[in-house]
Amino acid sequence: MMARVMACLYLTDTGSLTASELVQRLGVSPASISKAITFLEGQGLVRRERDERRRERYFVDDDVWYQATIASARANAQIIETARQGVSILGPDTPAANRLENIARFMDFVSEGITRAAEQARAVLHTKPGTPPDDPL
Repeated sequence: MMARVMACLYLTDTGSLTASELVQRLGVSPASISKAITFLEGQGLVRRERDERRRERYFVDDDVWYQATIASARANAQIIETARQGVSILGPDTPAANRLENIARFMDFVSEGITRAAEQARAVLHTKPGTPPDDPL
């Protein structure tokens, strides 16, 4: 259901629909839409706003994948910090501390690569055709 809601939002010209519009287009219950939107909003993939008629409208932004990727990298930073705290608590010469340090190093490396790739992709995607993209490095 989450994928169907995302696809429906992405395929509109405005990138936004109300819950009733989603129900009508997808032929599902309002509860199904509510549950899908709650999940997608929690992942940072959609946002909601009240329109002029006080109905909730759901949006997908052009920058949503960048924002979700950066949020994921921030969550990884918390894992890295917690693992490194565990190393200092356990002592650096223990097997458990060694595993935690490896987790931290791996996650740090992957997060840096993902963040760098997201920045580069954002620069390319937001460059008008015919102009060279800024070098984010």
